[in-house]
Amino acid sequence: MTKQERATRTRAALIHSAARLFEERGYLKAGLTEISAGAGVSRGALTFHFETKAAVSGAVEDVAIRALRRAARQASQSQDNSLQAMIDMSHSFAYLMNDDVVVRAGYRLNCNADLRSGLNLRQQWQSCVQQLAGLAADEGSLRPEASQEALVTTVVATTTGLEVLSWRNSAWLSRYSLTGFWRQLLSAVATPGAQASTDPNGTDAVLDKLASIPRQYGPTPARSAPADPHEATL
Repeated sequence: MTKQERATRTRAALIHSAARLFEERGYLKAGLTEISAGAGVSRGALTFHFETKAAVSGAVEDVAIRALRRAARQASQSQDNSLQAMIDMSHSFAYLMNDDVVVRAGYRLNCNADLRSGLNLRQQWQSCVQQLAGLAADEGSLRPEASQEALVTTVVATTTGLEVLSWRNSAWLSRYSLTGFWRQLLSAVATPGAQASTDPNGTDAVLDKLASIPRQYGPTPARSAPADPHEATL
């Protein structure tokens, strides 16, 4: 292994360790010594890559942003149906949040205005939904009486709410939960033709492709949760 390869692996291990600690203990309680120990390297190796905890948290957030943007592009490019693209994006987001501790930790760091290092991901999601809702209306997929503004509000508020609830139990942001939400919403806002051509369960090929992307940070501890969020202890 070359020196550059070792440095790349060390940096990735530090990001993964920091993400786990931020999730388990919170940003303020996670220490640099613990982060380096979790990565199996010395404190000096950590400070070589990241001089401060803010620097390593910024790296965690950056990885999450890039992963979510890549998933959004993949979902959008796979569909000519804008409603289906919106659905697939939400399922891709949920998959990454449940499967990747770095994405979870980075997203939640971004939601904290005091720790956010760049763009606001929730605002980005709102803008994306607004754009797709407008495209869906242009495609004739929405009922004449359906309000684009109400559609955007419902999608953004519900998906944000499910994400917040998933902090305590990941079942709230599961494929099961999202499918139920989309099934109900499509029956209210989509034309019969659009309902017939849109799958509230998400497109398997999009999620399969997302799942096939190699993991960079090693195994993430499984998040056990019931399939039905209403069985959860909140």
